[in-house]
Amino acid sequence: MANTSSKDQLPIISDKRIFALILVPFGLGYFLSYLFRTVNVVIAPDLAVDLKLTAADLGFLTSIYFILFAAFQTPLGVILDRYGPRRVQIVLLLVAALGSFLFAINNSMVILTIARSLIGLGVSGCLMAALKANAQWFSAARLPFVNACTMSFGTFGALTATIPVEVLADLYGWRMIFTVLAVFTVFLALVTAFIIPDHISPKDTTRQGNYKIADQFRDLGAIYRDRFFWQIAVVTMLHGGVFLSYQALWMGPWLADVAGYSQVSVANPMLFFNVGMFAGVVGFGVLADRLQKFGFGLMMIVRFGVGASLIVQIMFAIEVTSLAVFMCAAFGFFGSSTLLVYALLGQNFPGHMVGKVNTAQNMMIFIGAFVLQWGIGVIIDFWPAVGEGRYDPEGHQVALIYVIALELLAYTWLLMPSRMDKRDLNGSRS
Repeated sequence: MANTSSKDQLPIISDKRIFALILVPFGLGYFLSYLFRTVNVVIAPDLAVDLKLTAADLGFLTSIYFILFAAFQTPLGVILDRYGPRRVQIVLLLVAALGSFLFAINNSMVILTIARSLIGLGVSGCLMAALKANAQWFSAARLPFVNACTMSFGTFGALTATIPVEVLADLYGWRMIFTVLAVFTVFLALVTAFIIPDHISPKDTTRQGNYKIADQFRDLGAIYRDRFFWQIAVVTMLHGGVFLSYQALWMGPWLADVAGYSQVSVANPMLFFNVGMFAGVVGFGVLADRLQKFGFGLMMIVRFGVGASLIVQIMFAIEVTSLAVFMCAAFGFFGSSTLLVYALLGQNFPGHMVGKVNTAQNMMIFIGAFVLQWGIGVIIDFWPAVGEGRYDPEGHQVALIYVIALELLAYTWLLMPSRMDKRDLNGSRS
């Protein structure tokens, strides 16, 4: 489907109604996705004790969300471009609700793994559906800002996974959290079904009539052969995977095991982590919106953000524990810069490929998150646990050194000239 401006839409839909009826409901989907993704960071010790999990078990149970999420991204891109974000979102949200309910009522590691997998599958389309809808209803020039608005909902999901989750878990236990999430997910599926309008335009109807499944997969082949896509995808896979691994799980144990925070107080620096992410999502979106008008491309901004994020990660690795709260906020802020790559890719591929190229990128991020989150747990397990739900600080340090080294290799490639650099240079000369 081609990117279309509001003039291509049904004339009865005003700009304010587009924001209220499309951006907000899809944004709530991303809120839910991020809440599911990060909820374990606060309840990790409870899960480890109640289910008798090792660090590797805990990493696997939390990260299985990511592998199902990643595995579905390729077909997701095809069906989003084929059937539209609204229809796909409804079905997937109901799958997530089933997974959350099963997670709430079971003790078996096998059933809990299946349940967590269903959650990952069910929310795998929340951000991609939102970005697809944004590309349909808003102009390409506005995508960095509009996408930032959508992603800010995700940061509220991450914020909810800190002190509010801790309070609810203390009062009612971690199982009640997943019961509440199951009910909210069903509610959101109903909102999506009855509130969000379908995107309809003559251009889309004509395109869909001539656009076969074979064409969809041909487009995927073109994406995966594109050097620029891989230059973006590799660093985003590693950096985004590390970011999600710590936000969704390992930052909580690091704060407890290395920085000396109690289980109760871990939620406070995690709150700053997610406030920093919110500021970064909005700040980088607004910054990109402004700087593009002066000839500064998105690639330059992404390079700056990832570089600053790596400096903060090195501070975690050398254990500057006295600045733990500041480091959490800074990691959240600069780590969010890679979210700009969705707008970057959306500006560099045809409109009818937006769903596929975004899901291809998303798949890479969540493959990275699955491997890294589990792998960090495996590395930490090389050192004996120091108590129930607590691990050796040296294991944390070695794990960080390994992942930072991988990120630095990918970042070197990101710094090499790309076609975006040539485009930005030509644009500044014209």
